[in-house]
Amino acid sequence: MRQFILNILLLFLFAVTINAEGFKIGDKATDFRLKNTDNKYMSLSDFSDAKGFILIFTCNGCPYAQAYQDRLIEIDRKYKPKGYPVIAINSNNTELSPEDNLERMKERAGEKGFTFPYLKDQDQKVARAYGAIKTPHAFVLKKTPEGLIVSYIGAIDDNYLDAAEVREPYLANAVDALLEGKEPHPSFTMAIGCTIKTKN
Repeated sequence: MRQFILNILLLFLFAVTINAEGFKIGDKATDFRLKNTDNKYMSLSDFSDAKGFILIFTCNGCPYAQAYQDRLIEIDRKYKPKGYPVIAINSNNTELSPEDNLERMKERAGEKGFTFPYLKDQDQKVARAYGAIKTPHAFVLKKTPEGLIVSYIGAIDDNYLDAAEVREPYLANAVDALLEGKEPHPSFTMAIGCTIKTKN
């Protein structure tokens, strides 16, 4: 009975994730202009040499987000030289989550030694456009003549508790596939994490 209830709950969470508004695989993603922790505004168009992007919606306090911060540094160090930099975005409403204001983001980026931009989506328009609902929530974009194509959405890997126990590095596999001229498989997984704090 317990397993049955768990399966129903997982199916519900999966359905919520699938039905979230926002971009789907194969859609052309929109650019944005957000403030970085260095107080400068940044857009994806600033990265003229990039082959694509690894967008991670994340935050300061969520334990899931915190568990992945060191891994994101490693991912950025591996894939930025190959043309796929990490871009982290914090979309939490600061009235509901004061620890996610820009000043606290600066502190967190400095403490952890982030090697990637950490941008503040103050009005949450970017999260809504992309359909991001979790922290962390990953989106891999491939740069093409037609624009930035959404090629992967979902989890970073299958074990947030222990990087050494990861069996399926979904995000890394997706980027590797794109670098080889292939399409990611799977291209969609269920993002696991805290919900992005929104104020209706």
